[in-house]
Amino acid sequence: MRKKFKARKKINLLKLFFCIFFVLLLFLLFKSFILTTKLASSNEEFLNKLLNDSNHYILYKKVNENPIYSFIKYITKIDVGEPKSILEKSLKYKDNNTSYTASDDVYSLNSDYIEDTNSDNIENPIVYIYNTHQLEEYNKTNLEEYNIKPNVLMASYILREYLNRNNIKTVVETADITDFLNVNGWNYSKSYNASRYYLDEAIKKYPNLKLIIDLHRDAIEYNASTVTINDKKYAKVLFVVGLDYENYQPNLDLANSLNNLINSKYPGLSRGVLKKSGKNVNGIYNQDLKNNIVLIECGGYQNNIDEVMNTMIALSDIIKIYLGGII
Repeated sequence: MRKKFKARKKINLLKLFFCIFFVLLLFLLFKSFILTTKLASSNEEFLNKLLNDSNHYILYKKVNENPIYSFIKYITKIDVGEPKSILEKSLKYKDNNTSYTASDDVYSLNSDYIEDTNSDNIENPIVYIYNTHQLEEYNKTNLEEYNIKPNVLMASYILREYLNRNNIKTVVETADITDFLNVNGWNYSKSYNASRYYLDEAIKKYPNLKLIIDLHRDAIEYNASTVTINDKKYAKVLFVVGLDYENYQPNLDLANSLNNLINSKYPGLSRGVLKKSGKNVNGIYNQDLKNNIVLIECGGYQNNIDEVMNTMIALSDIIKIYLGGII
């Protein structure tokens, strides 16, 4: 009799276990479906949402990671969302093509060219923004499942929108630099030659430009590229000026002015002004073409689009103040 009772008890416990397991599985599958539902199908759609209202980007943050993926990753050390990790685990594969080293900087080549989301024609602009390295990429955590790879070109579009909202007529260079390099048979190290072509054309096309910005992303670690101001995180900026050409002083003065302004209103947001010259560095950065050109490094590869956007808003305010003093 006792044996039968024990057997029934074991069967009931097994049934209870499988019921709990089945309910948990259904919950995880449902949660997985909700978390992996795309809120945007492309960079362009995401950017349009982002620029339509500065708070919309919050919608694109997942509350937490997919629990099923997390469990598999914990047990097997394989990231289901990243096929390369499967190769690395099973075949000892290592991806050596994720970055490119040029002189003393590292640039990501994994990003995509982002089409311009604003087709409005800006007549007689006073600010021109371009990106010598358009595909320098920011942290895509929580965005990769939505097909979104934020980069400096996206940051340029954001900065342009906030400058235009401040009644500062601004345009962004929309030509595909990578395509230009490929057409001319140039490698990545010739990027400044490619951007110089478009910069020269812009200077001729827009004779009243008061400020020209070459926007980049740095290769530094997160703790060096991020600052918290009033409980809000920002991607730090660095102003870079080449000294290997005549009459560099006006560009250096410009960088110092912007640096002083941004640190007076946003203490710690700027990493300062970096002067570059000598052997094995560019030392010009196309700044010899005009005396109002500045190269700005915004954040590092670990910064996310939220932090970059906060910086673009701050930078637009600073530029408005700067231009107000010279126009």
